[in-house]
Amino acid sequence: MKLYYSPGACSLAPHIVALEAGVSLTLDKVDLKEKKTADGRDYLAINPKGYVPALELDSGELLTEGPAIDQYLADLKPESGLAAANGTMARYQLQSLLNYITSEIHKTYSPLFAPDTPEATVANRKAYLQKRYAFLDAILARQPWLMGERFGVADAYLFTVTRWAKAVQVDLSAFTALADFQKRAQERPAVQAALQAEGLGHHAR
Repeated sequence: MKLYYSPGACSLAPHIVALEAGVSLTLDKVDLKEKKTADGRDYLAINPKGYVPALELDSGELLTEGPAIDQYLADLKPESGLAAANGTMARYQLQSLLNYITSEIHKTYSPLFAPDTPEATVANRKAYLQKRYAFLDAILARQPWLMGERFGVADAYLFTVTRWAKAVQVDLSAFTALADFQKRAQERPAVQAALQAEGLGHHAR
């Protein structure tokens, strides 16, 4: 299988999940501005959505959208405990968390990376993130990971998007449980391996 990624983008989450699960992947770096792969191919011809991640299966089929890819990879190795079994209430709770991170956290960061976003919009989105992170911080104040005692796909996703805060000057200092979570996640060997493989090192965004 091949994972199309861009260093530090949301594709870092499935990269982490694959390493945690022990699923072998090859990596193909995408220039998101030029829409080209590392070997010069037209990325839009591979994934018409134009963004990462995308997972090319051995069959040639393409799977897109991070939360779907995360769950697919976890389900390849159910013994990893990265995602609760399909059909269980825990799985639906996991999907609820993934949807929340996607719609309320991930997409709220998007305009903060655009240089032409109006100042008023930037201020609004930063304030919105404070409200939405408060919900997750409360969960993490009660337990080490979003789903309880075991690291899972939602944690990989939250860790990935929360790393963006410093780059766009989002102040998360009020959320001590979240800060502890980020530190715990970053210390995991699989997370370190993914960061190193993407050229991010220990402290990079």
